[in-house]
Amino acid sequence: MRAWFRREGFLEVETPLLVPSPGTETHLDPIRVELHPTPGPELETRWLITSPEYAMKRLIAEGSGPIWQLAKVFRDGERGRNHRPEFSILEWYRPGVEDYAALMRDCESLLVHMNGGREALTWRGRRYDLTPPFPRHRFFDLLRERADIAHPEDLDVDRWLQALVDRIEPTLGLERPELVIEWPAAMASLARRKPGDPRVAERFELYLGRLELANAFGELIDPVEQRQRCLADNAERRALGKPEIPLDEEFLQALSAMPPSVGIALGFDRLVMVMSDASSIDEVLTF
Repeated sequence: MRAWFRREGFLEVETPLLVPSPGTETHLDPIRVELHPTPGPELETRWLITSPEYAMKRLIAEGSGPIWQLAKVFRDGERGRNHRPEFSILEWYRPGVEDYAALMRDCESLLVHMNGGREALTWRGRRYDLTPPFPRHRFFDLLRERADIAHPEDLDVDRWLQALVDRIEPTLGLERPELVIEWPAAMASLARRKPGDPRVAERFELYLGRLELANAFGELIDPVEQRQRCLADNAERRALGKPEIPLDEEFLQALSAMPPSVGIALGFDRLVMVMSDASSIDEVLTF
């Protein structure tokens, strides 16, 4: 993995695990930590990161150039065959790049490289073809074609998520990796809206064997819109009975100096599980 990033001209970085704000995304539950930041009785709240995204974007704004990181991240309540509450995430950013298709090509190249240059692998008894390019499918097209929803643009987020989990994900990546692109703007997270079609965002997810491996964005660098999204996230968190998350003011301030960029997060433990033909994530983790 490091050889691939060196070849591509990336700088490896390391950012904090304990932060004042882990991000406000509604469907991620961060783990709260109380600590004494200096000797004395006063306690302060910190959070274990759910992603190194905020800190890495601050580095981009400071002129770091292309960067990558293999980081430990923490998400409360995530445990299963493919999930752990503590896991490793591979995240990388290309500043000065506006077309997030560059990250799709990165995924195609990295997976073949990590597979020893071979364009096929076997996982859980099924053979997968890694030959680039991987098929691309627009989110709304998949709802029409695989979930039999005639007008998916008219649904709300809950209905989109239900259709994705129940009808779409079981069909994805059955023979080769597949990319789901152009997600609804209401599910944009930290992605910018697509120029010319504000209904959708420049976001894609990579799937193999029904399993999500990566989530990528054409990055939103408008601090005003990002603040509005964070406030809306916290309003939804309140409605769901979840704790509000403090806004990361240093991150929001950095966005105004951040160049157009694209970025992606890939579940590294999941990738190792696939590449080593392991049946569960527990088989590739020592503890």
